[in-house]
Amino acid sequence: MEFDLEQTDALLSTTRAVRKRLDFDRDVPDDVLLECLQLAVQAPTGSNRQGWRWMVVRDQAKKDALAEIYRRAGGEYLATAAKGADPGTQTARVMDSANYLAQNMGQSPVLVIPMIIGRIDDPSTNSAAGLMGSIIPAMWSFQLALRSRGLGSCLTTIHLGLEREAAELLGIPEHMTQVGLLPVAYTKGTDFKPAARPPVEEITYLDTYKSPIR
Repeated sequence: MEFDLEQTDALLSTTRAVRKRLDFDRDVPDDVLLECLQLAVQAPTGSNRQGWRWMVVRDQAKKDALAEIYRRAGGEYLATAAKGADPGTQTARVMDSANYLAQNMGQSPVLVIPMIIGRIDDPSTNSAAGLMGSIIPAMWSFQLALRSRGLGSCLTTIHLGLEREAAELLGIPEHMTQVGLLPVAYTKGTDFKPAARPPVEEITYLDTYKSPIR
């Protein structure tokens, strides 16, 4: 199988965290959503346990309740950060965008909560990495699949500060761990561009942390 590297690289480099450009007025059909989730569960999982689960929220009352939980968990922080950021900087744009999403989360046509079977009872790095590493690749595959179909998303984690409230709202059992909250919608335009990032040579090391690869 040969891949179109230009298209593949464009997909990988332009799948952005979308907030202000989510189209809240356009419906997201179930078949498109399930298509993207079917691709997501091709991602690898620890010991091939395939413990990912997905909560799709369309009910407006529940979306509004989740948005209210989200704002109580971090809305004040986002509003303060947006006001305090240096105008014109990338940080200011990101915080303004994040604050916008917090204020409008409930308007998203779909909210998706990725979950994984199990809890991090053992605080060791290995335990946490194993559990999170079994769902995060699937989450990113889901976002890539959305992007390729003209939809956008933004992985948020703020509501996890009040995870049990969300679990009670949605009937999520105690043995499940919520890993994020993604608003999903078609995007206003698809002309996303690569983000500014430091040269990888400056953040990559060879054999020892004291030795940059170049």
